[in-house]
Amino acid sequence: MSKDTLIVGQYFPGEGFVYSLDPRGKMVSFLMMMIFLFFIKTFYGFIPVFVLLLILFILSKIPIKHVLKGLKPILILLVFTIFFHLFFTEGHVIFKFYFLKLTREGIIRGSFIGIRLILLILISSILTFTTTPIELTKGLEFLLLPLEKIGFPSGELVIMITIALRFIPVLMEEAERIIKAQTSRGANFDEGNIFKRAKSLIPILVPLFVSAFKRAEDLAVAMEVRCFQPGKKRTYMRKLNWRFSDTVFLLISIFVSISPLIFGI
Repeated sequence: MSKDTLIVGQYFPGEGFVYSLDPRGKMVSFLMMMIFLFFIKTFYGFIPVFVLLLILFILSKIPIKHVLKGLKPILILLVFTIFFHLFFTEGHVIFKFYFLKLTREGIIRGSFIGIRLILLILISSILTFTTTPIELTKGLEFLLLPLEKIGFPSGELVIMITIALRFIPVLMEEAERIIKAQTSRGANFDEGNIFKRAKSLIPILVPLFVSAFKRAEDLAVAMEVRCFQPGKKRTYMRKLNWRFSDTVFLLISIFVSISPLIFGI
């Protein structure tokens, strides 16, 4: 799997309206959209969310091909989910093969769940595509600030999430480099049954874990050299600036999120 196929956690450099929005507003808006997706009961209910996402992707000028390519990692989960609902949902039988029964209700249910999964991935993708890790850190730290009053270590949690997101593409690139190195030595990862293929991954996982621990140690040393201390209040050179456009976008997102419930679609 190439790192270019993994879109979650990656930042796509660009400029425009979506990029200029405050990360706090984007995080709250997209979180509401993701939550209310689970309250939608009909296919028509997905239309407002889909239209808003399409507009945001167009405004951000992110290539649609790049986004569709990034959906490949969830294809297995998507196929498995649709297959399970297609053949194991009770209802009007259309086709039968031994114990597998394709039903009309299964087709509807499988399609419904598949669309919901795709929209969830697209919502999280547009957030990370248009928001730098530093902005995500600032926004998340601000939103979790009230929890510090009850002793919750929000600052440390935010740093952990930010580092994890930042290292996803780095580890993917490292895994790709190791696969190429092992392939040049004669290793073949595409032959044999599922157990043989799983066993062939050991020469990849061992150096990948070693590299990850080495990077983690280097990062810890770098943070210590820069006088990082857990629990201390952080300061930023540039502070977040909430504007009128952020309020408008937040209100539009809230309306889009709850519109299926308001109009009963």
